[in-house]
Amino acid sequence: MPKKIPTYLVFTKEQRNGILLLFTLILLLQLAYYFIDFSNNPSSKSEEIKWLTLQSKVDSLKKNMPESSSTIYPFNPNFITDFKGYKLGMTIEQIDRLLAFRKEGKFANSAKEFQQVTGISDSLLNVISPYFKFPDWVNKQNAFPKNKWVDYKKPNKVEKTKVILDINSASKEELMAVYGIGDAISDRILKQKELLGGFVSMEQMYDVWGLSPEVLEKLNQQFEIKSNPNLKKIKINEASIKELGQFPYFRYPISKNIVVFRSMNGDIKIEDLTKIKGLPSDKIKIIAIYLEF
Repeated sequence: MPKKIPTYLVFTKEQRNGILLLFTLILLLQLAYYFIDFSNNPSSKSEEIKWLTLQSKVDSLKKNMPESSSTIYPFNPNFITDFKGYKLGMTIEQIDRLLAFRKEGKFANSAKEFQQVTGISDSLLNVISPYFKFPDWVNKQNAFPKNKWVDYKKPNKVEKTKVILDINSASKEELMAVYGIGDAISDRILKQKELLGGFVSMEQMYDVWGLSPEVLEKLNQQFEIKSNPNLKKIKINEASIKELGQFPYFRYPISKNIVVFRSMNGDIKIEDLTKIKGLPSDKIKIIAIYLEF
């Protein structure tokens, strides 16, 4: 005969329904706790996380920023480009005065004349003038004080020197004359120049794929930035993601980050470039020349 079940283990129908309802409520509460976000303001939490991520990136960029000081090599001040002038500490107005003076076919033949043309301060002149390098024939012509400015005229007798070409006006054949540059690499250099509207620094040659350090050295011996390219500057505070993405230094992720930063902080200034996620910090000075703020 089966044993009789204790009465305290026997439940009525109402009790069984109550127990089942209790377990159901417990299960629903557990599922709700697992799947539902009970934070007060989800959007503000998401924005806070985004800001914290951006701030850590900014701090990282600041630590990795190279020192602004760099070695200055002797140079002819008449051929200063926008980028070179920016690195030396000249203002845009001072660089424009020099470029306008050069368009007239004239040369400044001393540090004092260079200051009169550009209007740079005595302190800046004292810093950069020791690196000025004028041609030998100019030094000889300085013995004749009658001419305040000397128009560019080739002297009758000049020592034969190696001709350095302008990279912005170089042809494919001239590029291929450099040992190590063939048909494909010369096309890449010309394509990069076309996309940018012109080079502002020989450092941009490092962005051309396939150029070895040895070939780059030879290229720098035979070419330099002589002419100021007519750049079509990008309006960084107005351009769309698609328009920004056409600039070689701004691929889609960077273009998107620029628009996001612009929408959250207003118009971008030149000093804000270091805060944009993904923008290469070592190229910011060059990139800034192609932008209009």
